[in-house]
Amino acid sequence: MKHGTIKIANEVVAIIAGLAATEIDGVAGMSGGITGDITEMLGMKNLSKGVKVEVGEKEAAIDIFVTVEYGSKINETADAIQKNVKKTVETMTGLNVIEVNVNVQGVIIPKEPKSEIEPRVQ
Repeated sequence: MKHGTIKIANEVVAIIAGLAATEIDGVAGMSGGITGDITEMLGMKNLSKGVKVEVGEKEAAIDIFVTVEYGSKINETADAIQKNVKKTVETMTGLNVIEVNVNVQGVIIPKEPKSEIEPRVQ
């Protein structure tokens, strides 16, 4: 029995995909993608930053733009992003995710805490 239509906005799918991507170890943050925005560290400023989606009636295609932490295995991190984004979006929306393209835009080198840096003079 059909009661009407259900339309999930692109922004909703993008937010879900972005959050799913940032759950993966090795992801330093989301990148602005092709616009070349400065990378944002993980946070709640713009939850769909670094995500481009195309949503149809039953399917979705997702492009994710991330930066990774130095030392992480990029291929394994990207594979984990693809799996988690696909699973999370499909579970939450009921859409069939036909592709998740991961674009690694940069590598973040962690800064050393200031307390561990030796003073130059005693």
